[in-house]
Amino acid sequence: MGYVKGLKCKECKRVFPKEPIHVCEYCFGPLEVDYDYEKISKQISRETILSGPPSMWRYKELMPLDEENKVGDHVGFTPLVRAKNLGKALGLNNLYLKNDSVNHPTFSFKDRVVAVAISKAMEFGFDTISCASTGNLANSVAAHSAEAGLKSFIFIPDGLESGKILGTMVYGAQLVAVNGSYDDVNRLCSEIAANHKWAFVNINIRPYYGDGSKSYGYEIAEQLDWKTPDNVIVPVAGSSLITKIWKAFHEFEMLGLLEGKVNSKIFAAQATGCSPVTTAIKNGTDVITPVKPNTIAKSIAIGNPADGYYGVKTTKDSGGYGEDVNDEEIVLAMRLLAETEGIFTETAGGVTVGVTKKLVQQGRIKPDETTVICITGNGLKTVEALSGQFTDPMIIEPKLNSFEEIYSNRVSTA
Repeated sequence: MGYVKGLKCKECKRVFPKEPIHVCEYCFGPLEVDYDYEKISKQISRETILSGPPSMWRYKELMPLDEENKVGDHVGFTPLVRAKNLGKALGLNNLYLKNDSVNHPTFSFKDRVVAVAISKAMEFGFDTISCASTGNLANSVAAHSAEAGLKSFIFIPDGLESGKILGTMVYGAQLVAVNGSYDDVNRLCSEIAANHKWAFVNINIRPYYGDGSKSYGYEIAEQLDWKTPDNVIVPVAGSSLITKIWKAFHEFEMLGLLEGKVNSKIFAAQATGCSPVTTAIKNGTDVITPVKPNTIAKSIAIGNPADGYYGVKTTKDSGGYGEDVNDEEIVLAMRLLAETEGIFTETAGGVTVGVTKKLVQQGRIKPDETTVICITGNGLKTVEALSGQFTDPMIIEPKLNSFEEIYSNRVSTA
């Protein structure tokens, strides 16, 4: 099945065999999967994709596996929602939401990368899966490890939302909270990885793991009738997703699957309390200055992003930009999305909606352009972000006159 030739350094271009490694031993650049596109071009077409399963595996030729996937049969192919009501509120006539808040099985885009990572880890013969996570990855690693019958050790920063903690432990994972930020957790995991022969999905399996995100971009293009949108607004944490959407669009173009050329602007969206990538973009530099996160958007609170340089490069190469929103703007955007489209997103979705509003106000996104906002996680995971936003429900007696009294009062004050 596989079309993977090996790994290649993104910087010096040296090639490496298909192994659980992620850093070039010559220049210390990140490794990425090296595909045999000539062979892929003879196997994939619009027809083969359309006849494939309603999941990310309809693009299996472009996934970094040598065997059939071991887990995650139902991951992906989430809705691309035409958001007319939100579009009206933002002043956009062709607005879409790529809604991974309903992704299977743990309601975030991380199910895509984990389905690939664990399938690849099983090809390599690992029996224990691990990761450093801000929450969504923890949920997905725990769920897919349970499906695979593998052990899992998962590391998170202390103080994550209760929904994400419960949504990890319920699958039987060994969960460890570390006193520190995500960046502290990630450093610790790098040390643990040197001592334990585990598959760390975002360390030694990272080149394969990251390519699962390409399916998000493929789906956007397919669901827009084989065209790429004018604008895509992407939440940025480690910066992997934003680079893989861009890569996916260009792979489709190279393989002749698109109508026309890629002409999309990619916009990076971050929380003001953790915005090393958008700060670099605004300052006109590709140098990422690490920060200490301080935001309610914990799922994207990575102060020293592994692929930050490439996130900046993606926005520059595409003609896009980067913007950020504060915690109050995030909450207002979460509510706006829920009230206009009936979609309850987590804080990262509040970031992308809030940033889109700013980009429209700045004139960077035009009203008639086709715009896609990335919604990458479910709001039920981050209910703490809305604490104090709503009053308690009205309590009445089980009598008609009791209801009519409060109803008439509401009508008279409306």
